[in-house]
Amino acid sequence: MCVVAGVLLSLGTIAIDRALDYDVVPRWMTGGPDSALAILETIATSMLSLATLVLTITMVVVQLAMGQFSPRIVQNFLRDKPSQIAIGLFVATFAHAMLSMREVQFDGEGQVPGIAIAVGYALVIVSIAMLVIYVEHIGRSLRVSALIELVGTDTRRLLDRQYPEQLPAPPPDPHVVPASRSGVVTAIDREHLVRVASEADCVLHVVPSLGTFVPAGSPLVTIEGDPARVDHRAVERGFTWALERNLDEDIAYGFRMLVDVGEKALADSPFLDPTTAVQALDRLHDGLRQLATRAFPDGRCLDDAGRVRVTVPVMTWEAYVHLAFDEIRLAGVESPQVSRRLVAALTDLLDVAPPERRDVLVEQLELVRGAVRDAPRDVRDQRVAVAPDMQGIGVRAGEDGQRD
Repeated sequence: MCVVAGVLLSLGTIAIDRALDYDVVPRWMTGGPDSALAILETIATSMLSLATLVLTITMVVVQLAMGQFSPRIVQNFLRDKPSQIAIGLFVATFAHAMLSMREVQFDGEGQVPGIAIAVGYALVIVSIAMLVIYVEHIGRSLRVSALIELVGTDTRRLLDRQYPEQLPAPPPDPHVVPASRSGVVTAIDREHLVRVASEADCVLHVVPSLGTFVPAGSPLVTIEGDPARVDHRAVERGFTWALERNLDEDIAYGFRMLVDVGEKALADSPFLDPTTAVQALDRLHDGLRQLATRAFPDGRCLDDAGRVRVTVPVMTWEAYVHLAFDEIRLAGVESPQVSRRLVAALTDLLDVAPPERRDVLVEQLELVRGAVRDAPRDVRDQRVAVAPDMQGIGVRAGEDGQRD
């Protein structure tokens, strides 16, 4: 269809040029016949190269998607409209330039299809913009969340078509604001929700925490007060949705990504890449050290009069410690480099954390030492494995002292 559109566009612009006796576009824009022919040849060659590049990138992306995710996801990916439009635009511009070349004549003063060349300029600019958009789009399309959403959206559409009839259900709870769409909550506008609650003279209790995936129709907010005075649409405008978590407000997601890096390095074996796991632990240790001496919000949002209007689920110190250490400890404690770095981090955090925050750290330290003690290894190796070392195995490799 795009090739046909390019052919028709070329024929149309040439017809206009002929009707106006090739005297619409000034020669300084097109040059003489030699320059015009070179311009059209350049456009045709570059568009063919761009089309080849896009096809190559698309095939590479398909192969990556097949190998990394699932071969069954390819049929969805090949229906990607931006990729098809990009290829179509490039080949349409190629067809336009190729057909316009035959209108360049060298007899006498020469004949140049000025409108066709001007349209070619415009198509080149649009094609360059489309290339940038395509590269950005293809990068987003390779995200796990985008591929999952692609399949999930098609499945939901098919589900609505195959099972349209709803079973009888109890009346909805008027004190619950359901989510009208599905997605991950990436930001909560607390000030907006406080205004909504103040106007309705009620208290809004947010159900999902930041980074939680909310299915369509599930509870988003519960209302403490008169639900008839609450504008559900206004409540939903207080939430920002996306396909996946981000670091706009979700601090825990930063910890989650660092843990994922450490776990991936230890996935096949604790001895596969413990250095990468230690590097992830360096940043986790740093993040927890900054949090250890800071006050945590209780999730209550007050209005100007000091009354609670909104409550939001929040992370606690214990939750951050479990998020940072549990999975890496389970995956890599058999590696002396990982266990020593874990002990060093926990020992340092015990020195800086307030007394009321130390119990979870002591628990983690006992779990590390217990796992090392239960491993089938020599006692001397066990002593080395629980000696704190900020490098994992570094300048303190010969020490076997332990902190009681």
